[in-house]
Amino acid sequence: MTTIRLPTAPPPDTVLGAAPHLTESAAAYRATGGYDTATDPEELLAHLDAAGLRGRGGAGFPAAVKLRSVRGHGGSPVVVANGEEGEPGSVKDRWLLRARPHLVLDGLARAAAVTGAVRGYVYLSDPAAGESVRRALAEHPPPLPVEVVETAHTYVAGEESAVVRRIDGGPALPTAKPPRPFERGVGGAPTLVSNVETLARIALTATRPDLRRAIARSTLVTLSGGPATPMLTEVPYGIPLRTLAARYGAPEAAGALMGGLFGGLVDAHALDLPLEPGALTAAGTALGCGALHFLAPGGCPVTTAADAAAHLAAESARQCGVCVSGTAAVGKALYGLASGTAGPDTEDNLRRWSQGLTGRGACGLLDAAAGIAGSLLRSFPAHVRSHLAAPCPVCAAAAPAAGRSRLTVAVPEVEVASPLTAVPGTPVPALKGTP
Repeated sequence: MTTIRLPTAPPPDTVLGAAPHLTESAAAYRATGGYDTATDPEELLAHLDAAGLRGRGGAGFPAAVKLRSVRGHGGSPVVVANGEEGEPGSVKDRWLLRARPHLVLDGLARAAAVTGAVRGYVYLSDPAAGESVRRALAEHPPPLPVEVVETAHTYVAGEESAVVRRIDGGPALPTAKPPRPFERGVGGAPTLVSNVETLARIALTATRPDLRRAIARSTLVTLSGGPATPMLTEVPYGIPLRTLAARYGAPEAAGALMGGLFGGLVDAHALDLPLEPGALTAAGTALGCGALHFLAPGGCPVTTAADAAAHLAAESARQCGVCVSGTAAVGKALYGLASGTAGPDTEDNLRRWSQGLTGRGACGLLDAAAGIAGSLLRSFPAHVRSHLAAPCPVCAAAAPAAGRSRLTVAVPEVEVASPLTAVPGTPVPALKGTP
């Protein structure tokens, strides 16, 4: 059975909480200050501004700006907790909904108070997370109507316009922008679509405004790849990627696939970069959803690139012709490199696609495929050239055609327990996981 590691007894004022292997009850959450009304909406907004909290869904948009944008459009706003994470290497959002649903629901209620929202939704695809959220809603009914909406798990289902479309009864597929959801979203109302970790950090900030900067400048990361068991942990911004690799169990990593799939590939030298969104963006990569897939020494980055491109091609929403053809072309070319069947024009084609496909789809999937191609050429040029010269025995042994499962991390299972069990210092074993 696949497992995923969680830290033992983290501090209770973190998103991981004191006992991340347990589903936190309403009583346990209230005992740590949860659902406290001492911080009013305007104070909270000021704290979020001062802390500089950014969204954790991938784009990193300032949370306070997004809240104000929804509030500024008047009407009867809607708030959505988006727990549908499409990146194959990320589990943080599904774990949050399974283990700390009250923290997310508290954040959703506070976002509703700031925006003036009259309805809320929790959007997810994980059945265990859905059960956990429904139990939490029954335990502690929120101050506004909140509905759980389930969808199929796909790469594009968590894109904000796909979220709105699914809640409105349609397919979970992206739509053209504008309008953005903050202008016209669910039922035509201004809508805040916020990642569940973002909402969790909003709730933490309301409970512990004295720790607002530390809350804003730490993040959940999912670490995988290499020989070690995948790991979900919480770290401060600024920690070197190499330190994370060592903590995970891959101190000699040859590089990493960053941000799920969206940050592309980086080589071993880039592991000296700090885990900080601005620094990573300046270096040509991205933190994204916080998923880092480390490349094992002796492995081949071409295999990883082929796996990623195959996943993206299979997950295309097939609404945009350029996305269907573009992701298929990138996937075929990278598979050709990995399998030793690439033609002499493959490198030129990959370079052209990496530059010409960005920004042409309705969502970020095509951008991710272009980024995978460009980052492979930029970070591992010698590998590309050697694959054009002769078949790669490492890639042949890895069987890239079956690669989708290699990028998938199991979701931690959590145990429903009484409030008395969820106390600081409780040992946390490795958790069973489900794909």
